Amino acid sequence: MPGEPPATAGSKSSGKAKRISIPRVQSSTDTELQSQQSQSGSTPLQPTALHYVTFRSELEDSPIPPALRCRLYDLFQQIEKEFEMLYTENLGLQEKIDILNDRLERECYGSGERSLPPGDLTDYPETKNLSKQKSMGANSAQKIKTSHKLKAQTSKIVSSFKTPSMTCTMQREYVGHRDGVWEVSVGRSGQPIIATASADHTARIWTTDNSRCLLQYIGHNGSVNSVRFHPNRELALSASGDCSAHVWQAAVDWDMPKRVTSLEEIPVAGSERSTANNLISNNDEQDDPPTLRTPIRELLGHTNVVMAADWLSGAEQLVTASWDRTANLYDTETGEIIHTLCGHDQELTHVSTHHTQKLCVTSSRDNTFRLWDFREPIHSVSVFQGHTETVTSAVFTREDKIVSGSDDRSVKVWELRNIRSPLATIRGDSAANRLSVSSTGIVAIPHDNRQIRLFDLSGQRLARLPRTSRQGHRRMVCSVAWLEDNSVCNLFSCGFDRLVLGWSVLPVKDA
Repeated sequence: MPGEPPATAGSKSSGKAKRISIPRVQSSTDTELQSQQSQSGSTPLQPTALHYVTFRSELEDSPIPPALRCRLYDLFQQIEKEFEMLYTENLGLQEKIDILNDRLERECYGSGERSLPPGDLTDYPETKNLSKQKSMGANSAQKIKTSHKLKAQTSKIVSSFKTPSMTCTMQREYVGHRDGVWEVSVGRSGQPIIATASADHTARIWTTDNSRCLLQYIGHNGSVNSVRFHPNRELALSASGDCSAHVWQAAVDWDMPKRVTSLEEIPVAGSERSTANNLISNNDEQDDPPTLRTPIRELLGHTNVVMAADWLSGAEQLVTASWDRTANLYDTETGEIIHTLCGHDQELTHVSTHHTQKLCVTSSRDNTFRLWDFREPIHSVSVFQGHTETVTSAVFTREDKIVSGSDDRSVKVWELRNIRSPLATIRGDSAANRLSVSSTGIVAIPHDNRQIRLFDLSGQRLARLPRTSRQGHRRMVCSVAWLEDNSVCNLFSCGFDRLVLGWSVLPVKDA
């Protein structure tokens, strides 16, 4: 998650294994021993032998009885042999799993031989520690059997989609962020622009037509976790790990060349002109976009990371969601807090607002999401329970439904008036991140396992976006967003591979 240190795989000890506590002893370095060997004129020993001889000599000088010393020698030799055997077996199993995964990819996409880029395995940190090597060594036959079973199941699924209802093609690649990209959002109707929020402490605005970055916002002192366009004005709202949210000028010059002279001002009208004076460009040697440093409004009040922020309908108010377990409702013009929304038991992960009504939904690590109604002076709240792990996002649809995604690998569709049970449940094979629903009811789901899948609101699977060595994300996909009125790309995705991708998703009859 944004602002959170990567998880370290826990060591699992076997129930039957007996732990032996062996005290550490001081040993000489290789350099010291080699120096001693050279002075005596003898042949230098290998590093492993050096440590072993030194350790043995120290034990012989210790008060440990000879019988116990012999026992220790035997134990150390057994441990070393077992470790080497498990390590070798683990390498062999990993090669077999990679071969099976390659076969699955070729059968799914029909794209020929596929090679994983070097960064692929970094999505799963600390997966090769000793405890997991033991687990893999003890269950090698079961793992290979499971891989073959998965292959058979996947083949059945693929065979049932030989005539897909959607065609998905990658059209654009937006490169420039220096760290993972947490969120992508689209501009208001008629504007072919997108905005991205990144862990590199910046937010960027891009033109969808030629993948050019039009503006870079660098006003935050932490990871930028979300960014949303104002529904009517040339403003943007960003949330950050620096415990704040910023409203900033999102005016761009469509005729701007790739390189502009220093201190060039982008013209805007009215009171927003003074903010545009903060737009500067980097030197001509770097092909960087104009940079905005100062926000129009800085929204304070949270005591922990702000994960997301969104404009409430009418944009007179906005709402933020934070790891301090609260959401704040702000007055857009003054930046003052109107309400603090309490009730979640754990950190908030996302917030989304209704496109026409003063409603918002907050997601949380407490496995729930809450619907907040601000249409009356005394606001009401409804709690939706149905997920078994962190709710990563929940968004409104045009049909006044809510679609929620979770780390429990499921996506659920809900009626606003029925909080007891979902209308449909979509089961996946990986955690779902910040999803998006099109105006026609197509749910795009980004996954931890680098896949993006499309479903309708009844839970029927429509397509899976292609992912090969030549296209698609190479690490976790964090967010997706639909842009309805663009002829080239109508779906955008971003991930922790620092990439933002534009896709063309069309029904087969229109392709």
